Amino acid sequence: MTKNRLEAFSDGVLAIIITIMVLEFKVPNDTTFESVVKLSHKFLSYILSFIYVGIYWNNHHHLLQTAKNVNGKILWANLHLLFWLSLIPFTTAWIGEHHFASFPMMLYGIILMMNGIAFNILQRTIIQHHGKDSVLYKAVGKDFKGKISVVLYLIAVFLTKYYPIASGCIYILVALMWLIPDKRIEQVLENEK
Repeated sequence: MTKNRLEAFSDGVLAIIITIMVLEFKVPNDTTFESVVKLSHKFLSYILSFIYVGIYWNNHHHLLQTAKNVNGKILWANLHLLFWLSLIPFTTAWIGEHHFASFPMMLYGIILMMNGIAFNILQRTIIQHHGKDSVLYKAVGKDFKGKISVVLYLIAVFLTKYYPIASGCIYILVALMWLIPDKRIEQVLENEK
């Protein structure tokens, strides 16, 4: 089966996720600068989550560039990823509303970690379908960046009880690691031409 419907559906879900996140912003009751400052925690949580959704959209696009076709396992692995991504708006609103409190930050980290694991499962499922000679297998290699991301999320989750701000810094660090699109896939695709 072709990958076009999978890509279109995934793009639609990601667009809805971003829309839900921005709809969490309520217009201030007055017109002062202070009323906007009161929204700063919500705005900061939105920025970080928007970046994360953008990173997943970008890397999902690169991932599917390597797939010639998809099967049922890939469809389910993709839905698994979309499930975890769909929880980002909830935790984004929660950490913003409660000023990056410990337990909301822990749940946010767990959701981010599960997104990383789900992306890895999708990646492995595509590799399994296309084989060890596939573009994706050649590009991913040992996937150090993917593995270290999950480890950093785990550390951040454990830190949230005592240092929620340190956890937030780790979430930002992981986002920065992935902010520049992964060039491995592009390089292998270019070499295959």
